[in-house]
Amino acid sequence: MAIALLISATAGAKTTGTGDLLNQQNKPWQPAAPAIQTPLWPEGLKIAPPATPGDEAFGTSKGQIAGLPITMVEHVSVPTMTIYRPTAKNTGAAVLVFPGGGYRVLAIDLEGTEVCDWLTAKGITCVVLKYRVPGSGPYWNDECNCRRAPSVPMALQDAQRAMGLLREQAATMGIDPHKIGVLGSSAGGRMVADISNHSRRSYRPIDAADRQSSRPDFAIALYPGHLWTSPGLTLMPDVKIAADAPPTFIVQAEDDATDDIRESLTYYLALSQAKIPAEMHLYAKGGHAFGVRPTANPITRWPVLAEQWMRTLGVLPAAVP
Repeated sequence: MAIALLISATAGAKTTGTGDLLNQQNKPWQPAAPAIQTPLWPEGLKIAPPATPGDEAFGTSKGQIAGLPITMVEHVSVPTMTIYRPTAKNTGAAVLVFPGGGYRVLAIDLEGTEVCDWLTAKGITCVVLKYRVPGSGPYWNDECNCRRAPSVPMALQDAQRAMGLLREQAATMGIDPHKIGVLGSSAGGRMVADISNHSRRSYRPIDAADRQSSRPDFAIALYPGHLWTSPGLTLMPDVKIAADAPPTFIVQAEDDATDDIRESLTYYLALSQAKIPAEMHLYAKGGHAFGVRPTANPITRWPVLAEQWMRTLGVLPAAVP
């Protein structure tokens, strides 16, 4: 179901990003209170526009995952970050979340706000990135039936800008600037790899926030895409593992028909060969786009493993015996 749903949600999108949505709202997506949404870039600053023009809109998918539809956002030209404060005792840690959607749309709840529900309950500040789409990263173009990459890496720019802002504002937000990680799903998983392995800004710095490091302190990639190419387990040539890439946690299902299991295998091996600490969990069943929604499949318990992993890094406090 997850595989079919993702395909149906993005098949109509093509380059334009326009999907076949229910209850479509022709206005920018806004989070529910008390979350705070702020723009990434100063007003009036010219940034590269998405691949095709259009006004931001959002709606729900026709299909469901774990009994619920997915809220999709399309045509994002004004990127934002939405801050969710911890609902448990603040640990000082923060996670910047990249929803997936093939760089065409954003699965803003399944792979964004719902992830924050899990993290904030563990005392982690969670930040959902509403980055530019469509065509803001390497994507499959249905019109030419080929893979394309944008001339300007818009998704990476938005991710790096958000990381700099979080570090610049860490003291006022109650965040430890050395405990800021990233989590991304599907195309967002590729964004995890990009921000983890690009130490330099992909744009001209504009203020103090851009003098902050954009490297995450830890990284979680869920069913990542756009990383593997044949033959064998070959990393995409535009992905270069940095010597200081952060510890990385990877999760994927073998029956994922959207992003091949070799996406995770290839990235894990590349990290391992570069001596970057990496932990990978593969499951027989789970499909694609499972997020944190509970199902009967064992993969649904991956957050417990991720919490244990974060404890080993000192991101979360040690469990009480």
